[in-house]
Amino acid sequence: MKVAAAQTHPRFGQPEENRLITRRFCRRAAQQDVRLIVFPELCITGYNFSSKKALVRLAEPVPNGPTTQLWLNLAKAHRLIIVGGLAELDDKGQIFNSAVVVGPKGFLGCYRKLHLFGSEWELFSAGNQIPQVHSVLGFKFGAIVCFDWAFPELARILMLEGCEVLCHPSNLVLPLAQRVMIARSIENRLFTITANRVGTERDLQFTGRSQIISPSGDILVRGRSRRSQLLITEINPAEARNKNITPTNNLITDRRVKLYKRLIS
Repeated sequence: MKVAAAQTHPRFGQPEENRLITRRFCRRAAQQDVRLIVFPELCITGYNFSSKKALVRLAEPVPNGPTTQLWLNLAKAHRLIIVGGLAELDDKGQIFNSAVVVGPKGFLGCYRKLHLFGSEWELFSAGNQIPQVHSVLGFKFGAIVCFDWAFPELARILMLEGCEVLCHPSNLVLPLAQRVMIARSIENRLFTITANRVGTERDLQFTGRSQIISPSGDILVRGRSRRSQLLITEINPAEARNKNITPTNNLITDRRVKLYKRLIS
């Protein structure tokens, strides 16, 4: 099956224009028979807000908000799975940095970023539930958001739940995550799709270089640092079901879980 990372350049504070950008990318992906497309973190609003008041005006409910409804229509029309980041407003007035997941048959879920980065703590509420694994179109996938890359526990939990493709909507400004996500692929033997953005907002320069990595750590495709791109490659999810590193070493059965209590203390 074909999967894609959409490396976009969101227009800050212009959600309608950014929704049109995602629609164009979905249509381009569908023309090339892509079945899963991942968009960057906060790809509808932009990222670098100076105040929570400015963010509140642009946050939207899920799944009844305009972005999720657009993505639901696109997923149904093009038989796509769409994973993308937006500012989610819940019914209590809290705002989350979320990844929305929709498929050809409807809304699948919404993961709220657990590990907030920098000034995000002043803008967003942190999520409190681990991401789900979804089974659609013959494979299993889950999502984390941006700075979650620094916490290997999430990727490992998803792998143990059967995840084969780890989707990673991002707004990366440090030169680290692309390297670390190769390790996440290797140590869990799963595909990782990091969809990063490009451009500058105030004092932040986003790094681009979106990528799709194989369970063996091979870079299947990688984007440039300053250009919007649709990065497409073909994968075989069955590769991620084999957790053997060698004929005698398995990533699941070789774990010494009784010795790992310090991880949850």
